[in-house]
Amino acid sequence: MAHGFLQSFDKNFQVFSAGTNASGKLNETAVNVMKEKGIDISHHTSDPIEKYLGKEWDYVITVCGGANESCPAFIGKVKNRLHIGFDDPSHAKGTDEFILSEFRRIRDEIKMEFYKFYVEQIKNHL
Repeated sequence: MAHGFLQSFDKNFQVFSAGTNASGKLNETAVNVMKEKGIDISHHTSDPIEKYLGKEWDYVITVCGGANESCPAFIGKVKNRLHIGFDDPSHAKGTDEFILSEFRRIRDEIKMEFYKFYVEQIKNHL
C-alpha cells in the first residue's frame, strides 16, 4: 500500500517494494482497499527483499513492525534508512467486516504518514 501511495504522489518517483516474507502474490484485501482510493496496485509484485540487496538506494523504509528488526543489512549505499511502522492488517483476526476495517484503517494511516514523508523529504528537496 505504501508503494501505491508513494507512486500516486509523483508518477516520476521510482518506488520498489519487497518483503521479509514475500509470498509472490498480493493480498487481495489490500488491492481492494487501495482500489477504493482510486489506486490500482494489482500489477505490483510481492518480491523477496534479497532481490534488492547490494543495490544503491536513496531511501530504504521498513513499514511493518517486525520488518525493522528482521530486515537484513543492505550491502551497498543506502543514503537514508527509515522505519515508518504500521500494524500488519493481514494479521487481523475476527469477522470479515472487522478485518476489512483494519485494512482501511492501516491504509489511511499509511497514506497520511507517507504523504508527510513525501512532502518533507522528497517534494521539498526536488
